[in-house]
Amino acid sequence: MIALDTNVLVRFLTRDDEGQARRARALIEAAATAGDACLITSPVLCELEWVLDGVYGASRADIADTMRNLLTTPPFVVEDEALTRRALAAYVRGKADFSDYLLGQLGRAAGARATYTFDRALRHAEGFAQPQ
Repeated sequence: MIALDTNVLVRFLTRDDEGQARRARALIEAAATAGDACLITSPVLCELEWVLDGVYGASRADIADTMRNLLTTPPFVVEDEALTRRALAAYVRGKADFSDYLLGQLGRAAGARATYTFDRALRHAEGFAQPQ
């Protein structure tokens, strides 16, 4: 298994720098040919959303589709698939960033009753609460 940094994944997905995109594609194809998985960690998913939204202006629907594709397309493997799927489902339904929903899922997985936040987009989201 190899792990991918956000910048390699972004070049692979966006092809905005042809030289780096070619190298990223070659790396991922070589890993697949060798039977290696390409690990995408939770921080990379959070950064990916930030870059696709903030730099490329991608819609929530496009970001969700991209993440779904990464979850289902070999050789990509996501760090905690079940947790990521739950966070992605909440992201699709909600208004907050993917990273917020992932943080909430990480808290729940660790045994937290709620994740406390001042983020108004999470005001009514399941598993979140605001300090009183």
